[in-house]
Amino acid sequence: MSTTPNVPYRLEFSVEVPGTPEQVWQAIATAKGMSAWFLPTEMEEREGGSLHFTMGPEMGSDGQVTGWDPPRRLVYEEDWAALMGKDPDALSPLTSEFLVEAQSGGTCVVRVTSSGFGTGAAWESEFWDDMGANWMPFFDNLRLYLSHFPGQEATLLEATASHPGDAEALWSTLHDALGLGDEGATVEVRGATGTVERVGERQTLVRLTAPVPGMLSVFAWGEGDGKATAGVRAYLFSADAADYVRREEPAWRAWLQGLSVPA
Repeated sequence: MSTTPNVPYRLEFSVEVPGTPEQVWQAIATAKGMSAWFLPTEMEEREGGSLHFTMGPEMGSDGQVTGWDPPRRLVYEEDWAALMGKDPDALSPLTSEFLVEAQSGGTCVVRVTSSGFGTGAAWESEFWDDMGANWMPFFDNLRLYLSHFPGQEATLLEATASHPGDAEALWSTLHDALGLGDEGATVEVRGATGTVERVGERQTLVRLTAPVPGMLSVFAWGEGDGKATAGVRAYLFSADAADYVRREEPAWRAWLQGLSVPA
């Protein structure tokens, strides 16, 4: 027996960012822009265009652009059932709408609404709770990108490592080992220099100034099963960023794997 997905879920966010509506649109509605603060993105930039977000090795989300009104409104749908490995009829698509509103003083407010329909299963509300928590840091990335790197293309560095134990203990170890300070602090993180821009829950965002300019997000999350993941994701903006990533990504991975978390 199949249940009709008729239980509504909805998340709403808004963030004020520097820039004209056109600059903001470039950041939220192009593959190059999305990849510079969100996830590696492939997008046909038109209504009806296909969309793909890369979420990790062997993992991604497919979708389609369903609303396209530059530079004001973007809507896309992701295949929530396929993403979760569920029966296609079990869940509605996951719909996200971005609205850009110009403000006085050279800023814009971006309003984001994500919504979908499920069957009311316990894992569904958990998914939405997680999605809300996971989305928030990306809006800090967007603000930082538009403040310092608007229109630039990012080279991505990503590394994670799984450890036994809980996320809090892992985060504490990771935070202390890297010497991450409070917001506004100047820090040196494994040979890179920058400023702490945002401190969140088990997550810190650093604006890097040397040797390569960019944004570095350091985080930890719980996987369940008594395991947790420590990770870094850096968006780098310079001609020699690719060489830096080739050299530093394996070094980061080894460093994360070598973290010693107290039992």
